[in-house]
Amino acid sequence: MIENLGNMPEWISIVPPLVAIAFALIFREVITALIIGILSGTLLISIYAEGWEGIIPGIFMPVDLVLEAVSPAEGGQEHMSVIVFSLLIGGMAHLITANGSMQALIDRIAKRATSKRRGLFLTWLMGVIIFFDDYANTMVVGNTMRPLTDKLKISREKLAYIVDSTAAPIAAIALVTTWIGAEVNFIEDGVSQLSSFSLSKSAYGIFLDSLKYSFYPILTLIFILILIYLKKDFGPMCSAEKRLEQHRLEAEDKSSETSMWRGIIPILIILFGTLTGLVITGFSAEVWADQSLGFSKKLSLIIGASDSFKALTWASFASLAYAILASIKVLGLEDSIAQAVEGFKKMIPAILILVLAWSLAEVTNIMGTANFVSGVMEGRVNIVLLPALTFVISALIAFATGSSWGTMAILYPVIITSSWKLGVEAGIAEMDNYQYLLNVISSVLAGSVLGDHCSPISDTTILSSLATECNHISHVKTQMPYALTVGSVSIVCGSILSAVGLPIWICYLIAIIALFSAVSYFGKYTS
Repeated sequence: MIENLGNMPEWISIVPPLVAIAFALIFREVITALIIGILSGTLLISIYAEGWEGIIPGIFMPVDLVLEAVSPAEGGQEHMSVIVFSLLIGGMAHLITANGSMQALIDRIAKRATSKRRGLFLTWLMGVIIFFDDYANTMVVGNTMRPLTDKLKISREKLAYIVDSTAAPIAAIALVTTWIGAEVNFIEDGVSQLSSFSLSKSAYGIFLDSLKYSFYPILTLIFILILIYLKKDFGPMCSAEKRLEQHRLEAEDKSSETSMWRGIIPILIILFGTLTGLVITGFSAEVWADQSLGFSKKLSLIIGASDSFKALTWASFASLAYAILASIKVLGLEDSIAQAVEGFKKMIPAILILVLAWSLAEVTNIMGTANFVSGVMEGRVNIVLLPALTFVISALIAFATGSSWGTMAILYPVIITSSWKLGVEAGIAEMDNYQYLLNVISSVLAGSVLGDHCSPISDTTILSSLATECNHISHVKTQMPYALTVGSVSIVCGSILSAVGLPIWICYLIAIIALFSAVSYFGKYTS
């Protein structure tokens, strides 16, 4: 849209996301914050491109950005898929609640989840089981577990934290997920630029080797278990857990005579339908016929090449269709359709936030925000500190842009080349240099997930608030101290200690002890 921004100082590019984040945190109203962030960016873009005459075009440019965000002609087809998927999931979730099947399911689960600890553990377990896609994880776990956690007097903030902090971490490190294709592609692009790289490793093999250094995603999953086991919380989360809102006290506590299978089957359709769609859209006869590949690697490559958005949309449509048919016996056709539409309506505020977040991301893309932040990496850096520094830079970019994938796309080509050259120039043996490279590769991924968790403009953070019906800014404020705690431990006990040569298992042991001690010392009982 704008090509000539040569006169704009690079630091100006961080103004729009900082403005949006500041307004969101101060005024606790994310829609206005996003609009102001977008407007500040478009005004700066227009003024630097056209002078003061650009003020009027800058005022109207946000409209163009919104249209581009959802226009298939402008590359917005994936965004439209997310919108349709969210609407369908919202309709299905509302419908299986209205027909009583969700209540019947919750009543059955509640027989085992007789305490807050068990309810929280079941939520964590569901988040780990639905590992193949972070969007599906967020929407299914959030909508499914919300009635149960309400009944057990678990705050929406705590539910949103567990949903958000199991979705991306497990999708980022599991062997068969919708993230695999992007991650492997980014790594391959970076490694292809290394002329002196002689190790016979595929991009997928490098990804697998790097997983042991994925400290933040792994420690986040462990940290949740520590909170559950100790029954403690700290910071804003502690206040949220101790605060019982009136509507929670008056939550219905009744058993339903309808079949819980009317609620279970739509959820299973989403799970297995998405997996089937991933295989169908990514299937390659050449990969499947390759005898040198094992079954798990074949499946990983197929899913990595799949169209996850199409698979999710197919599955959610089939799920809603079944939910409507199954509800006719209980509600009748007219009421079944009406309840599904009511579910669509509930999704409108979140969809509005998503569209604005995408528009702000385009503003940061035009202004080169990510390139400015990654420019901090320029120059000579001690290779021992490079993984930790990479983690911090990745987190900052993801926080400012709200995009894990965008962060990886920007940083991987830059940091992989820088890391390898730095090791070569320092005279480090190739195998040792490879370990540094793996640590740096995982640091990009881990930092991206951390920044995404802390950013109020992240789509997964927004979807977590939506699925759990938690106030969005409350979710961000209560989650951030936990994310930063795990992030700090990941840097010190993970990135730095592993870079100086400490065995990986010792790094994890020290990190877990540190997290356990932090919760024990700073936490207060909330059960």
